[in-house]
Amino acid sequence: MARVEYKELLEAGVHFGHLKRKWNPNMAPYIFMERNGIHVIDLHKTVAKLEDASQALKQIAKSGKKIMFVATKKQAKEIVAKHVSEINMPYVVERWPGGMLTNFVTIRKAIRKMSNIDKMKEDGTFETMSKRERLQVDRQRAKLEKDLGSISDLTRLPAALFLVDINKEHIAVREARKLNIPTFAIVDTNSDPTAVDFPIPGNDDASQSIDCMLSVVVGAIKEGLSERKQDRERAKDEAEAKEAAAKEAAAAKAEAAKAEETKES
Repeated sequence: MARVEYKELLEAGVHFGHLKRKWNPNMAPYIFMERNGIHVIDLHKTVAKLEDASQALKQIAKSGKKIMFVATKKQAKEIVAKHVSEINMPYVVERWPGGMLTNFVTIRKAIRKMSNIDKMKEDGTFETMSKRERLQVDRQRAKLEKDLGSISDLTRLPAALFLVDINKEHIAVREARKLNIPTFAIVDTNSDPTAVDFPIPGNDDASQSIDCMLSVVVGAIKEGLSERKQDRERAKDEAEAKEAAAKEAAAAKAEAAKAEETKES
């Protein structure tokens, strides 16, 4: 896995924290200094934490499990949607519906409702409705797509959550902890790093900073998915080779038995 570059984080402004008066004391170990009333994050610790988190996420992806990304703040929405779409993982960028995890059965019902509307349009049922009913169904479908479209392929609870700004996504953090789902997050100086399992100290407000850290994380997940694909192909090749060898051995045995019968006769 490629090493995270200190210089890249510095250029992206990952080290800029919040005003000193807004700090969370639990962030003290990750703060390098204070300048002009603003806390500066220790990027050496960011590099270490980012690498730890990336390695763990890579292994989760390699095991074939899903990682859900959560970022509903304006600066992060498009960045998360862009990066996460590349790895086909679920993400939430509009709003966090209460009970997304703790009441997952209800969320799945809403997703199935969206699927049922699509089937109605395909089998002609939609055309038998009145204009007003069609309009209502279309609005309902659009709302479901906006809120849940990016998690429509999620058939079971995710194996981990990656969050941007745990203060804003506190409900998601609480639900994940309740279900013992590992949490990974970018934590700024106004956040409590002890609230998540894998905190990554960094600026969670600037788009460039979020983009920089997310590209590292997504890159690691891509590696995990690639290795999983290679392992499966290798296992398939080995299985085919064993099957071919077994067939060859059986054929040789049959040939030997036939030769023995010919000899006896």
